Amino acid sequence: MSLADLATPMAIRVAATLGLADHAGAEGATADRLASLTGTSAAALSRLLDHLVTAEVFVLDAESGRYRPTDLGAQLREDAPEGVRPLLDITCAGGRADLAFVDLLEVMTSGEPAYPRRYGRDFWADLDAEPKLRTSFDAQMNWRFRAHAPLIARNFDWSRFPEILDVGGGDGPLLVEILRAHPGVRGRILDLPPTAAAAAGRLRAAGFADRAGAVPGSFFDPLPRGADAYLLSDILHDWDDEHARRILVRCREAAAPEASVVLIEPVRGYGASTAIDLFMLMCFGSKERTVEELTELATGCGLVFRGAAPVSDGRWALEFTVAPPACAATSARPPRA
Repeated sequence: MSLADLATPMAIRVAATLGLADHAGAEGATADRLASLTGTSAAALSRLLDHLVTAEVFVLDAESGRYRPTDLGAQLREDAPEGVRPLLDITCAGGRADLAFVDLLEVMTSGEPAYPRRYGRDFWADLDAEPKLRTSFDAQMNWRFRAHAPLIARNFDWSRFPEILDVGGGDGPLLVEILRAHPGVRGRILDLPPTAAAAAGRLRAAGFADRAGAVPGSFFDPLPRGADAYLLSDILHDWDDEHARRILVRCREAAAPEASVVLIEPVRGYGASTAIDLFMLMCFGSKERTVEELTELATGCGLVFRGAAPVSDGRWALEFTVAPPACAATSARPPRA
């Protein structure tokens, strides 16, 4: 039953959403005070807090009646270095998406993602409609890449590419690290307008305004030509095979014969867990893929496989070039991974 318990994970998510650790602070606060600060029922909130005490997320000072976050609970603070609060806050993109797991049975029956069933539109349309979701999603991607990006920048030879187009690169966590590690490289980020604007600001703040910029656009539309490498980082696993092919075809169309298409992806069996694979199905109708599956997708879109290697704990780099017409049907396949 401990594996199936919903009370504790939901209590922690509600605590994150209400900002209880921030409101309580180091001194702690009574249930009445916290209820006043959060606009909740004091009677109900005290029962939530009591369960969080049982879970060792808060402690209760019986004399003062104040609830105070433990070291574990302090990770729910907005300024905590662990950065988990946006992932648990059910009004943010990640936490909101997780709630669609309650419709997992229907996913098993229909094979279709649960997110549109629960919210009336797919995840990406939800982000477009709600600025807070878009901003929190970009923040989540930054959190996810805070450890990966420097490793990916160092463990792949980006210096071979004078100009990189980071396709769907968010507000720039990976491109900033690539530019920092490889002074001879220039780059651009292509993403939807709100995120592209945030990326431009980040690049300026990092001191790369003379080497990099941002382009508003969609990877389903024609891409800017002229880049030496078209980078897709954590993009394809968000999409089913049909949409993934459309993205890869756009890269192939824009890339010159000597240019490369570089995929940075979680790889099933090498860092992509079964849990995240199930999440991708539930949320997007997509999946985590093996190196072989990614290569089959790319070679089927007229790209030639050059190589694949791990670049961080849980991420692989796969490099492709544009196939000459006579070679497109016989592109090299990688060893099974």
